[in-house]
Amino acid sequence: MSAVEGQPANRAFKYGWIFAAVWLFYLSGTVVTLWHDDNMFTRYLGFAGVAGFAATYLFMVSLTRQIRRGIASPGFTGQATGRATLGVLVMLVLFAMQIPGAGDHALSCLVFIAAFGMVGLPLIRAIPLAAALCTLAEVLVSLLPGWHDDGYGLAVLLGSVATWGLRMAGERQHRLSSAQQEIADLAVQNERARIAGDLHDILGHSLTVVTVKAELAQRLLDIDIERARKELSDLEALARDALSDVRSTAMGMRGISLPGEIAAAREALAAANVEADLPGAADEVPSRNRELFAWTIREAVTNIVRHSKATHAQVKLGVGSVEILDDGVGGGVVTGDGQGIKGLRRRAEALGAHLTVGCRENEPGFRVRVEVPS
Repeated sequence: MSAVEGQPANRAFKYGWIFAAVWLFYLSGTVVTLWHDDNMFTRYLGFAGVAGFAATYLFMVSLTRQIRRGIASPGFTGQATGRATLGVLVMLVLFAMQIPGAGDHALSCLVFIAAFGMVGLPLIRAIPLAAALCTLAEVLVSLLPGWHDDGYGLAVLLGSVATWGLRMAGERQHRLSSAQQEIADLAVQNERARIAGDLHDILGHSLTVVTVKAELAQRLLDIDIERARKELSDLEALARDALSDVRSTAMGMRGISLPGEIAAAREALAAANVEADLPGAADEVPSRNRELFAWTIREAVTNIVRHSKATHAQVKLGVGSVEILDDGVGGGVVTGDGQGIKGLRRRAEALGAHLTVGCRENEPGFRVRVEVPS
């Protein structure tokens, strides 16, 4: 009997009065009956009641979107319910104005009132209203002489059930849309977190190596100018690579290779005067583990160069595990569990791997180990 939430919310509520106007055709029986009424007072009183009822009904339907939004908002529940209740009361008065001239034909108005109440009122009020109107239709037909039971009580019941079903469908559609929006927002947040973590890992490693090489080049300026130039040339290449990595990460095309990280680790440790024991190849590592192991080596080597003050580092690489050891002091990683380690732990958990970070048991130094279950 009215436009409700069964259609897309915005369109259904915005143009609901147009659909509601079509159903007003069922008031034509009341109009015809009033036209043949010989009593001028009851005839025109009935006409005024029909016109006012149709106008009020369409007006209230046009406000359905605001009313439903108010009912859904705790701060405006009372105001929205009060507005809908007032509309129902006005329509009941206009319905009563039609009774003297139209008789039992005026009962068609109860179907419209019940349908609007089922949409515009909270269910705790809408259901008793529909029951009361259904009972009223049956009682009036039974008590008033000359009135005929044309199924108005059943019409009120069916109209209420139909609009209740449409209301439930609309609410489910609204919840589904809200859930989809939440999922989309969460996906955006997760992607931002991923990019932020990748940028931290990339820049943390690259800028650490740049800093070490810059310090080395500065010391070599007065000792070995040619080697200093080579270090400065490496700095330029590192800066370009870091810029390229940042751009690739921002566009979601970031890639990392295990052999490349082993080579980068060898260069970074050499620049920091750390003796390195690194694997010569990574062919035995399954492809599914390579990216995680590459990130592990990158983060561990970055922390060795930045924090450990180590003189020796070792990378042990196996089919299902990678372990990086050093003989330094561990530095900020032990006490801070920095963002790089958090990002590494997130990547490990995503693959079901186990990350171990901490001091070595019987020897000085620090250990980072990732083990992937077979």
